[in-house]
Amino acid sequence: MRNERLYLADMLDAIDAIDRFTSHCDEDRFLADELIQSAVLQKLSVIGEAASRLSPETRAAAADIPWKEIVGFRNVAVHAYFSVDWRIVFITVRDDLPPLRRVIVGLLG
Repeated sequence: MRNERLYLADMLDAIDAIDRFTSHCDEDRFLADELIQSAVLQKLSVIGEAASRLSPETRAAAADIPWKEIVGFRNVAVHAYFSVDWRIVFITVRDDLPPLRRVIVGLLG
């Protein structure tokens, strides 16, 4: 079995990649750029997959993080790609990833 710290590191790497992909984007640019959308969605899928493999103990250590929703978004991104609301993705990137990153850094200690 893969070490759980590696899943957390995968999540951190994906968040940092999303930040690089979107650091120059406002919402209009993001909504107009299919390449950036695709790259962000792929990394969000990595985050969701890695989150699904975290132990209940790790999730409990960061109970304020909506782990179930993170995993659920991955399932939507992979299985219902055409129903993705890109505005919600942008808001998630802007508002939800920075606090998630802080929690992951704390878990990695």
